[in-house]
Amino acid sequence: MLIDKGANKNRKRTSDFAVRRKLLLGMMLCGMFALAVRAVDLQVFNKEFLQQQAQRQHVAAVVVPAYRGQIKDRHGEPLAISTPVQSVWANPRQIRADDNEKIAQIGKLLDLSDKKLRSLLSKKSGRRFFYLKRRINPDLAMQIKGLEVDGIYFEKEFKRFYPAGEVSGHLVGFTDIDDVGQEGMERVYEASLRGLAGKKHVIKDGKGQIIKDVENIAEPVTGQDLTLTIDQRIQYLAYRELQASFIEHQAHAASLVVLDARSGEVLAAVNQPAFNPNTRKGLSGRFYRNRAIVDVFEPGSTVKPFVIAAALDGGYARLNEEIETHGFYRVGRNLVRDIHNYGTLDLTHVLKKSSNVAVSKIALRMPPEYFWTVYHKLGFGSAAGVGFPGEASGSLQDFQQWNSFEQATMSFGYGLSTSLLQLARAYTALADDGVVHSATLLPRDEDYEARRVFSAATAKRVREMLEHVIKKDGTAYRARVDGYRVAGKTGTVKKAAAGGYADNRYLSVFVGLAPVSDPRFVIAVMVDEPSAGGYYGGLVAAPVFSKVMAGALRVYGVAPDQEDTMPVLLTQR
Repeated sequence: MLIDKGANKNRKRTSDFAVRRKLLLGMMLCGMFALAVRAVDLQVFNKEFLQQQAQRQHVAAVVVPAYRGQIKDRHGEPLAISTPVQSVWANPRQIRADDNEKIAQIGKLLDLSDKKLRSLLSKKSGRRFFYLKRRINPDLAMQIKGLEVDGIYFEKEFKRFYPAGEVSGHLVGFTDIDDVGQEGMERVYEASLRGLAGKKHVIKDGKGQIIKDVENIAEPVTGQDLTLTIDQRIQYLAYRELQASFIEHQAHAASLVVLDARSGEVLAAVNQPAFNPNTRKGLSGRFYRNRAIVDVFEPGSTVKPFVIAAALDGGYARLNEEIETHGFYRVGRNLVRDIHNYGTLDLTHVLKKSSNVAVSKIALRMPPEYFWTVYHKLGFGSAAGVGFPGEASGSLQDFQQWNSFEQATMSFGYGLSTSLLQLARAYTALADDGVVHSATLLPRDEDYEARRVFSAATAKRVREMLEHVIKKDGTAYRARVDGYRVAGKTGTVKKAAAGGYADNRYLSVFVGLAPVSDPRFVIAVMVDEPSAGGYYGGLVAAPVFSKVMAGALRVYGVAPDQEDTMPVLLTQR
């Protein structure tokens, strides 16, 4: 029998091909089955794990915070600046049980109790985000980052820092935890200071940390800087002297304002009690209220110079006339009294002795409308207009509602109210030859709101009269400044109480200017309820004025105009 060797070879090839085909199909089926199993595993059994992994490493859009603008004094000294810091936040659902020891270390670093930390990190809350601590310093953030704990993340923020601390705290104010202005100039100029945050795309690693910047979507815009009229040198000097008086006299509160007599710019405004805007824990409004601008009081005898000036300008008094006082003066059913019977006084001694009787007689010569108009032009009854939050307007009753006694009491500072800033502003009318200036906390080239209230001749005469208040037998000898002619007026004001005025609660006030020959500064001081060392304005407020005025004149290099009163320095050979 013959065997066809070619046919056998063909059958063998066919058989091998079938085997290989079956093997290949089997492998493909196994691969498909494996893919199906893997798909089920990924989409059903490991769904949550994979979602977490996806969340931990991906491209995301993040906010780029903007620097808040600085607040500076008139010479560029920083009063408020922003520094970059880190905030720590957590996602409890990503924190592993085997990191408990590291979590405890984080709690110690952030000064969080174990109980509070466990409560924050409890997965039962269902929260995915909360802050452990806001605005920690960079060194502390690096220590926590070094622990490499899953679920603990960091966010770049800015923290506001106030280099001057409590010296300028009342004026500058402060921001909240979200860097939004809450008080003072931080609040007033929030819109321009805060800047505009930017955005960018980033790649995050498995721990949620940014490992690469992809692209900038929008650049952050830095907030605008704000320059104030404040001179930090004068501000510090005023703060130091007012604080010393506040403590010495055990007062309830105190305020002081320094104005540029030629422009109305506020060079200093300080208050006691003070507060440090860098550490505000447990702080109340009593501490951060800017009393010099937002509180009002009856100014007492400090308004008497305006009455004399108004009477001289209106022809209701003569420079050389003399007025009988007798110690009291009956107005209707009421009596106006002086502390002593000063007898007959000329106008200079009316101010020097601060006679209520004499100034009442002069005031009652003037028509109520004229008298009211002078006070109104000086700014009483209207806010100083510096734009400070809560700025006081004070009160000035309409003249049509006055009776004779009310007109008399207004001549010695009762029946109207003012802030210390308003009172200092009114004195610019005497300092700048009859022109009253508007007050401002922002630098300006010219005061377009300045207006004439008195003639230049009258303002100069009244300034010279007020020099006698500083003489040895005047009410404010302690307000003198060696080497300079000083003019000013004291006020010792009874505080209002239920049904009238308290017998043992006073405001000690002094307002003055220097040098008299060419006034450079106006300074107003008010000490609220001094309880030790006296309560008269000449004893309590005048010495503060003297020290601050002496320092301000020295800092600005103002030439002495009374050199014969300068101390003589003797040297020994």
